[in-house]
Amino acid sequence: MAAQLLKRFPLTSQARKSSSVFCYSSSPSSSDEAPTTAVTTAVSILTHRRSKSRWSYLRSLYPDGFDPDDFSQITLHLRNRPHLAYQFFRFSKSLCNHNLASYSTIIHILARGRLKSHAQDIIRMAIRASELREDDDGNNPRSTSLKVFENLVKTYKDCGSAPFVFDLLIKACLGSKNIDPSIEIMRLLRSRGISLNVSTLNSLIYCVCQSRGVEAGYEIYREVFRLDEQSEKDLKRDIRVTPNVYTYHTLMLCCYRNGLIEKVKKIWDEMVELNCVPNAYSYTVLMAVFCGEGKMEEAEKLWQEMRTKALEPDAVSYETMIGGFCKTGNVGRAEEFYREMAMNGIEGTSATYEHIIKGHCDIGDIDSAILVYKDMCRKAFKPEALTLDLMIRLLCDKGRVDEALEFLRYAMDKFDLFPKETSYEAMIKRLCYEGRMEEALKLQAEMIGKGFQLDSEIYGAFIDGYMRQGNEEMAGALRKEMLQIQMRS
Repeated sequence: MAAQLLKRFPLTSQARKSSSVFCYSSSPSSSDEAPTTAVTTAVSILTHRRSKSRWSYLRSLYPDGFDPDDFSQITLHLRNRPHLAYQFFRFSKSLCNHNLASYSTIIHILARGRLKSHAQDIIRMAIRASELREDDDGNNPRSTSLKVFENLVKTYKDCGSAPFVFDLLIKACLGSKNIDPSIEIMRLLRSRGISLNVSTLNSLIYCVCQSRGVEAGYEIYREVFRLDEQSEKDLKRDIRVTPNVYTYHTLMLCCYRNGLIEKVKKIWDEMVELNCVPNAYSYTVLMAVFCGEGKMEEAEKLWQEMRTKALEPDAVSYETMIGGFCKTGNVGRAEEFYREMAMNGIEGTSATYEHIIKGHCDIGDIDSAILVYKDMCRKAFKPEALTLDLMIRLLCDKGRVDEALEFLRYAMDKFDLFPKETSYEAMIKRLCYEGRMEEALKLQAEMIGKGFQLDSEIYGAFIDGYMRQGNEEMAGALRKEMLQIQMRS
């Protein structure tokens, strides 16, 4: 039905520029008819009475409420007072059994008055009300969102609305994960030369990427920006909306998160070809690709190019490079970027510290890792359990189990951090190796209390510890217990 409606009302690019996008001939609109007494009285009360008395007076005059047509007529008289129109709508909810036409009227009035959030709320309300009616009727029409769209089209001219009302509709649909109706509405509008705002199209692309995959999102991107239309007739049919840098951010980030590294590079090239100027975030996404691949030379070239273009890196840009250098073992270079970051007045985040601590742990430099960890704690950043685990295991490997225990207790008390099973295993093994069996037993009891299970490595550590002490009886009992557990499992 929506497609038929639009076919009945042909549009040109010039028509799109005017305030009345949907210009068509139809039967005289209700706004042209003589208003009823009820309508004129209600309008007079709303516009002339004080706010404190108007609502009680209206309720006393109209105890049975308003029908949807009267509500629409009253609201149309308030088109230049959108805040009052919205107050009247809220007042009328218990006094009017609204239908899609009356919902559409108030949506248009709010949209033309730039009360976008209120308009979007009512769009969602209209969609929900339409869904409930369908449930009551026991049938399944194709889409409640499209029914709302059709009614917005019908009432568009009478309300003197603005084209972005359809952007609000699509964003409401996307917020409810209704992607198919959003695509159909976009196509219906585009077929008549009406383009949505680029931010709406970006939202559509993102939602398609999230729900249907990057390839589907990329196809929608090509479609909505008409990048595959070659004929001059097609290109001039409307005022084309061109993709902006945020369009490419959406695509690049979705590709990156899905591991489609080559696709990120392709989209970057496409952005440059279409003369869309990348910003610092664009560079950061591509640098993240190179850092993830360990190609730090390429990442540094991009960094220099970004600085040459006077684009200032932010915390994420620095963290990306720091993480890349730490991953490749070049912690010294990562520290240089961290110092530059601090000199430029950019505060690091927990991720900054996590990268450097892990980098030091990976190369076995536990003392440097401890210094960064303590600095991190002073700034009240909460470490990840994985970072703490790396430090504990490295301390245990170096025979510093007491420091490891201290780190564990501090993190549990200060950050309410739940330790990993491997942290307990590393400390128990080291305590057993040093013959500190009582301490190891206490830690083992704590480990079980946290819900972790003992495995053969823990049993093996206790058995070896007791054997070093010459306690073969205890070692034999543990072997027997371990075999029984293995047989039961």
